[in-house]
Amino acid sequence: MEGGHVIGRLYEVVVDCPDPRALASFYQELTGLDQLYGDDDWVTLGRGTDVRIAFQRAEDYRPPRWPDPAYPQHMHLDVFVSDIAAAEEQVIKLGARSLGAGGDAFRVYADPAGHPFCLCRDDPEAP
Repeated sequence: MEGGHVIGRLYEVVVDCPDPRALASFYQELTGLDQLYGDDDWVTLGRGTDVRIAFQRAEDYRPPRWPDPAYPQHMHLDVFVSDIAAAEEQVIKLGARSLGAGGDAFRVYADPAGHPFCLCRDDPEAP
C-alpha cells in the first residue's frame, strides 16, 4: 500500500464446488452467516457489510488434495472498485495480468503467482 492509497476493498471470497447450495449449507451451519443470495450455480453468505463468502458451481470439479500441488486449491477473491479501468491499470503495474474474462461489471485477473481474482464494479445493489 504505497502512500496509503488503496485500490479497492475486499468484498468476498469465492469457492469453486460441485454443488453451491450443499456447500453453502455446510458453511452456513459452521459460521451462522445468513444466505444473501442463492441459485443452483451461486450462493452468497454474509452479514451486514462484512466480507462475504460465495460458492460457485464448477463443472468437472476436482477437489483439492492439500498439500498435493496436482490438485490445487479452488477459490478466488472479489475486490470492489469504483473504476474498473483505473484499478486495472494499477493492478497490472503491481504485477497482475488480465485473464481476458468479464465485462462491465467485473474483470478477471491473475495475481503474480497465478491465483485468479476479480475486480468488480462497486455496486451496493449487487447480490
